[in-house]
Amino acid sequence: MERNAINWFEIPSTDFDRATTFYGAVFETSLPVMEMPIPGGDPLKMAMLPADEGKVGGAVVYLKDHRPGTQGPLLYLNANPDLQAYLDRAVAAGATLLVPKTEIGNGYGFMAVFLDSEGNHMAFHSNA
Repeated sequence: MERNAINWFEIPSTDFDRATTFYGAVFETSLPVMEMPIPGGDPLKMAMLPADEGKVGGAVVYLKDHRPGTQGPLLYLNANPDLQAYLDRAVAAGATLLVPKTEIGNGYGFMAVFLDSEGNHMAFHSNA
């Protein structure tokens, strides 16, 4: 059985359309949108981020009780092969740069940290 510490992630939004547009620009693709019924409540809106079959996936989501924030875990999005290109697209789409592209050291690649369109504390990682 294949194991992975991360199986799925959700990036909360307060403005679903704005967040979907932001991440679509970052990944240079349109994000498929769906709704998942929530018993006794409003449906969960999800815009699926690109992921290869059988790999870790995630979505931009909207549910009235989900709130973006800067506290808690920091999610690193895959920015291979060129972190700077992803970072440039994120900033052009409205991200606030917190940490520019920085070498991690010991062959672990590069990282950068930013606030997304919703105020979520996010990061990119790449090998080069």
